[in-house]
Amino acid sequence: MQFFVIFHVAQGLVEIGAQWIHGPSKQNAVFQLASQYDLLDEEAMSEENQAVQMGGHPPDMSTYYTSSGKRMGPEITAPVEELYAALILKSREFFHSKTEPARSLGEFLKHEIARRAEEWKGDVETCNLKLALLNGEFKLECCISGTDSLDLVALQPFGEYVPLPGIDCVFPGGFKSLIDAMMKSLPKDIVSYNKPVKCIHWNGSFKTSNTQEHAYPVLVECEDGETIPADHVIVTVSLGFLKEHYQTFIRPPLPASKINSIQKLGFGTHNKIFLEFEKPFWEPECQLIRLVWEDESPLLSKRPDLQKEWFKKIFGFIVLRPMERHGHVLLAVLAGEEANFMESLSDSDVKNCLTQVLRRFTGNPLIPEPKNIIRSKWYSDQYTKGSYTYTAIGSSGDDIDAIAQPLPLASTKAQPLQVLFAGEATHRTFYSTTHGALESGWREADRLNDHYLPFSSMNAKL
Repeated sequence: MQFFVIFHVAQGLVEIGAQWIHGPSKQNAVFQLASQYDLLDEEAMSEENQAVQMGGHPPDMSTYYTSSGKRMGPEITAPVEELYAALILKSREFFHSKTEPARSLGEFLKHEIARRAEEWKGDVETCNLKLALLNGEFKLECCISGTDSLDLVALQPFGEYVPLPGIDCVFPGGFKSLIDAMMKSLPKDIVSYNKPVKCIHWNGSFKTSNTQEHAYPVLVECEDGETIPADHVIVTVSLGFLKEHYQTFIRPPLPASKINSIQKLGFGTHNKIFLEFEKPFWEPECQLIRLVWEDESPLLSKRPDLQKEWFKKIFGFIVLRPMERHGHVLLAVLAGEEANFMESLSDSDVKNCLTQVLRRFTGNPLIPEPKNIIRSKWYSDQYTKGSYTYTAIGSSGDDIDAIAQPLPLASTKAQPLQVLFAGEATHRTFYSTTHGALESGWREADRLNDHYLPFSSMNAKL
């Protein structure tokens, strides 16, 4: 399940759900659909943009500031960025290896960084700054993976995820513009909104007053009491929702193998905080304001106090561009327990806190408070309970495939393909993305189409 939620600011819009097309290239189903519907701007459509290898990371037009209010130059930041990119690339190689040097991505990265740190000991100040920079990269990677800590991300399957080429781009009209375009091909009023489902009953023989002549194997029970019989149902709820409700949402209970995979895979929170300013205090060419806490290092096990220092999990502020579309808006992102805790705070507390952070790092005490704040709360949303999937320690792509398997699992006399599963958590190589979610929906539609195709061909011959 992917949520597209749009809020309007003074000059444009912001999206608290899916925002970017990650890897906009010919291999990306969302990008191809967007191109087909002519929903993207000229720059996003250029072949040059599509050819760039980003590795899932944002473009590097960053301005780095330290917690003591100093600006860092590229002579120190660039080598650290290159080192981290090389380590991430190396970490992906273990997917094809029979052995792995560590169980988690975090453990592997810290081991490699510790080796490099030995070489930096001659200059203690520079060494500490490099470690602080690398800690910021860990925070960014937590947002990309949707995890609380890289120590939770399994190393061996990490390389099975496929980052697509292309500079990440956005829909000028928001992701909703793609949904609107796709909906035009559907009959009017065929989609029901605000209709939460209480339980999916399967492997039965259900009839209603309107369907006495035919018994259906599936019955969808809605929260408002309405029941809808069906031959097939495609379930696209989030993995977070399944983790919390698998015992009651689908009856009879899910097979033990599927439950085991639901429990093993990771599902974390990635939250956004949009700050709208009257006018920009950042430089025109700046795309990303990076925060470097000088007392932090990935080699230190100490974790900041959640209630007092939740904001330290923010790796930086993304400048929404172009200004003509978004206005003067900065986007802070954070993941994990800090993202969950942030949801419990008031808008005023978050706004005041981040204003102080910006003043401290830029060394400019005159930065005004934002005139507006909009933020996501995906962890407390009852239908998501987080953001997206990652392969946690003890899990693998096999668990993703297990969740994707339709019910009933085994070949029995029961009608096949009663309950099918789609969504980002069911795509082995594109989990956590909208293109993975889209492809998974197509996969299940094709599964049903293939099931009925022989019957269609037979009827055509008759």
